[in-house]
Amino acid sequence: MSPGVSAQPGPRAPDGAAIIRVAADCSGAAAQVVGQTGGQLLSASATSEGGQTVCEITVLVPGSGNERPKKVTVRVPQ
Repeated sequence: MSPGVSAQPGPRAPDGAAIIRVAADCSGAAAQVVGQTGGQLLSASATSEGGQTVCEITVLVPGSGNERPKKVTVRVPQ
């Protein structure tokens, strides 16, 4: 697993499949996305997809001129 990532077996899904809880530190990925977009961090969460941890970062990017801000979600593999 990646540094800063830990997995613990959890309960079983209704179909009997194992559920694995993943804890990852997405702070580095969040800082990177905020820096690249110039936005404001709204949320950062980690999920596991196909055995790989992915951080889902959502930022609010200011609009130019009189445009409204835009909510942007970026997925960063760990």
